Amino acid sequence: MSPFILYSDGEGNIYEDTELYACGRSGWDALPVDAGEWILLPEGGSLYELPGRRGIGIDVKTGNMRLCEKGWAVAAFIPPAHTGLYLAAYETGSDAPTLPLFCYTAAGWFNDQFYVPAIRIEQDIRQEASGYDASDIKSGAENLLAAYPHNRLVKHLMENCCNTYHCPAARNLSLGRWECPVPVSPACNANCIGCISFQPQEETIHSTQDRLSFRPRAAEIVEFTVPHLQSAPYPIVSFGQGCEGEPLLMWETIREAIIEIRKHTN
Repeated sequence: MSPFILYSDGEGNIYEDTELYACGRSGWDALPVDAGEWILLPEGGSLYELPGRRGIGIDVKTGNMRLCEKGWAVAAFIPPAHTGLYLAAYETGSDAPTLPLFCYTAAGWFNDQFYVPAIRIEQDIRQEASGYDASDIKSGAENLLAAYPHNRLVKHLMENCCNTYHCPAARNLSLGRWECPVPVSPACNANCIGCISFQPQEETIHSTQDRLSFRPRAAEIVEFTVPHLQSAPYPIVSFGQGCEGEPLLMWETIREAIIEIRKHTN
């Protein structure tokens, strides 16, 4: 099984090019993908158009690699619990815009279905797309905001993380189950080029979400994490989220919060 390459017409439509098989990229090299490494695009996955870039495929007649000139290259986002084996293979034009900080997995089309070279590495179902009901998430977020009207952290988690970024962990919090993310730090002592929560204004790369803009108080953390730990199935609270800097810079706040949380939970 060799999926065909995909291309976009630049207007939101994606097509297959039956003259080219899809291939993948490792480092800077375009490579053929073994048939056994393709799986159906998992539920919750999506497709990206890569403007200014031409996909690299394998000619079905000659077996040689060449560009797909019919449109822009296409890549896939694969949902949590999966790891992509190859990036999308493409050639970048001189006027191509900088891509956002996402992971661009190779993608193809076969027998009326989308395929990606990937493997499932985690069987836990807690962040599967099928487990999220939009109406339940909306009402759950509204209930939390109403229950903690003065808690800045709950406001950040529900309005930004849950409703804007669709963070799986924040959505689970809104549903009162499993994990409860606790961002604590607006600052960071690193300067990562690919930081997903902060980029300098002069940089052409845009961060995928805005960083936490305040320092939560320990009381704000305790206020909503204790009820979660007391009532949610298989609960966990976690520091170190994608929308913050380095949490250990706020170690005193974390320490104070943990001491208080342990007074009220087992």
